[in-house]
Amino acid sequence: MKKLSTKLCVAAAAAIISATSYSSAFAEDLTIGFSTWVGYGPLYIAQEEGFFEDEGLDVDLVKMEDVKTRMPALSAGRIDVAATTVDTVLGFTTEAHPLTYLFAVDDSSGGDGIVANKDIASVADLKGKKVAYTEGSVSQFFLGALLKDVGLKVSDVESLNMTAGDAGAAFVAGQVDAAVTWEPWLTRGKQADHGKILVDSSSTPGLITDIMVTTKEAYAKRGDDFKALYRAWSKAVAWQQANPEAADKIMAKGVGGWLEDAEVFAETRAGIVYYDSAKNESFMDPANADGIMKTIKAAAELGKEAGLFTAEVDPASMIASGVINK
Repeated sequence: MKKLSTKLCVAAAAAIISATSYSSAFAEDLTIGFSTWVGYGPLYIAQEEGFFEDEGLDVDLVKMEDVKTRMPALSAGRIDVAATTVDTVLGFTTEAHPLTYLFAVDDSSGGDGIVANKDIASVADLKGKKVAYTEGSVSQFFLGALLKDVGLKVSDVESLNMTAGDAGAAFVAGQVDAAVTWEPWLTRGKQADHGKILVDSSSTPGLITDIMVTTKEAYAKRGDDFKALYRAWSKAVAWQQANPEAADKIMAKGVGGWLEDAEVFAETRAGIVYYDSAKNESFMDPANADGIMKTIKAAAELGKEAGLFTAEVDPASMIASGVINK
């Protein structure tokens, strides 16, 4: 799951302007920005199967790979919704532009992890070791949460900042002791003579969760549209569950990039779980101590400890009320 510049790049702005517009006689366009990732595949099912249209929505799906571009674009009103991880949102919400969580889309369930040398028996053994990961990303959050559970901090390891792919490659090449990464590097790492998967996200449900987020200002103005978006998403996930092979073809074609092959898409999708309506009702419930509240609190604590942000957040107030109705 995937990856702070205060200025928007011209290329991103151009991408938004040139994004395909789907004409309809319904609502004002709703623009969603996201990266190339399996978790966002059901958006293309909603588009292809007419679920957006059924809900009266005219949706533009815009690829914005860099979260440092995507989130400022949301705050500036250049897009209406951004997809990212729960923890990442805390680095971008401000007093001037407070953000609100709409609904969860997918949970990493083995798709993220740490590959390590075979002589590293536990997370505690990472102390003093060379660990590669992307600083300021969900990889750092994942590592920090695991270290905290054994009484350690990120500062207790020798950190090497690099992308998840480069981290995985560095581990396979024997340049680091461990790497926080995702597929295909988890598999490549464990196949290396010196490697194994030390831990993966299947042991930390809800920790690495992608979510749809908007500004509180936008939600106040267009709450009904965001509720309709959630209904369309839920329909798309239900369709995917009933038609997995056909869904993979639609999603692979839509998401594209390194996931354009349906088989590769399906293999990568095996490491996540899509959030359907039942899962969202549970995870997004502020009364659920093991749901999004737990993730937000953990992210806030670890983010401040690492100096990633200083904003004070009230977890319950960040959850948009009325989107998910039981």
